[in-house]
Amino acid sequence: MINNDVLRSVRYALDLSDTKVVAMIKLAERDVEPSDVTSFLKKEEEDGFVECGDDVLVSFLDGLIIHRRGKMEPRPEQHKKAERRLTNNAILKKLRVAFELKEEDMHKILELAGFGVSKPELSALFRMKGHKNYRTCGDQLLRNFLKGLVIRQRGG
Repeated sequence: MINNDVLRSVRYALDLSDTKVVAMIKLAERDVEPSDVTSFLKKEEEDGFVECGDDVLVSFLDGLIIHRRGKMEPRPEQHKKAERRLTNNAILKKLRVAFELKEEDMHKILELAGFGVSKPELSALFRMKGHKNYRTCGDQLLRNFLKGLVIRQRGG
């Protein structure tokens, strides 16, 4: 899925201003200008549209987690691996952490968007890549999850 769409959806769901988006990205120790955020939020066909890179979206989602849950001190044995390519599975996982969603919550969100999935299908999205039951999160599932999240957060 296009990173700009994810950024737009989460921003809309939480009714965040451009300034607040910049502040969240800064929580993840990355600097962006408000004008950059404005460019990321434009539609592809609009003048001034700039594609949101994986690094910016990761910083936004990490900042969202820090904003909503607080900064977690890293454990000595824990080494943060830099994500090379942001996948739909990783986006879904970060949103799940940020909004403190349980499996039932995720099912309800998907149902709000009219997109039901079974428990095994949902749990397969959060398995490690390479696990025999791992499943790649498709654009349609992530799009419907974001749609359901908007409905949950903003109502109706």
